[in-house]
Amino acid sequence: MLARYRTLVTPLALLAAAILFWMENPWFYPAEGTAERAVATVAFWILTVVVLVLMFEDRHAPDAEVVNVEGPAFTRYLFSNTRGGLFWLPIRIFLGFEWLVAGWHKLTGTGWIDGGSSLLGYWQNAVKVPAEGSAPITFDWYRSFLQLLIDNHAQGWFAWLIVIGELAVGIALLVGALVGIAAFFGVVMNMSYLLAGSTSVNPIMFAFAVGLMLAWRVAGYYGLDRWLLPRLGVPWRAPVESRPPAAPPVATS
Repeated sequence: MLARYRTLVTPLALLAAAILFWMENPWFYPAEGTAERAVATVAFWILTVVVLVLMFEDRHAPDAEVVNVEGPAFTRYLFSNTRGGLFWLPIRIFLGFEWLVAGWHKLTGTGWIDGGSSLLGYWQNAVKVPAEGSAPITFDWYRSFLQLLIDNHAQGWFAWLIVIGELAVGIALLVGALVGIAAFFGVVMNMSYLLAGSTSVNPIMFAFAVGLMLAWRVAGYYGLDRWLLPRLGVPWRAPVESRPPAAPPVATS
């Protein structure tokens, strides 16, 4: 059904880019906290999700596997050659232990799985807007999101979500199981901490995890992915539509 809307990808993407330009340019833009800003933000994210869905559906198109721009040999080696997995192995070990140790400290410490008081305090400090200086959170929409969690007393179950997530990502990276997926969820957590104003090692972990995501085919080759990926396959490798055969030329006298 979505195939009929593939042609809308380009105009919708351009519309989303125009909205983003309107919000981020320094000359004319909707002021922070206004209804125009809120509507533009919601419209941008809705358009972005729709475009991503339509682009994913576009993998069925006959020319979906056509490579328009060939990357440098070095990047193809790092992201596609199984021997490139040796490059990503120490990065996996570093990130894996960072996440595993962070999750273990939360699991065995206080203020997390025993009610989430530490997480609540972290959220409350993050949403504060000081009278002088800059606030920890730059984007109003993220401050509103954390305030929503605070108002609904979500720290109890959300703390468990963080602990389990950090442990799962750490173990998956260390054993090399579904590295691309584990790195993606690691990026989500790093981005969440960065949006809340926490720097620490998050920028470094974020950059390394993005590399693992790009190298998902080989990053776990020296691990369980060596056997998992060939057995599981990839769900996005959908059958590609074939073009109808061209009609034979009509002979004219």
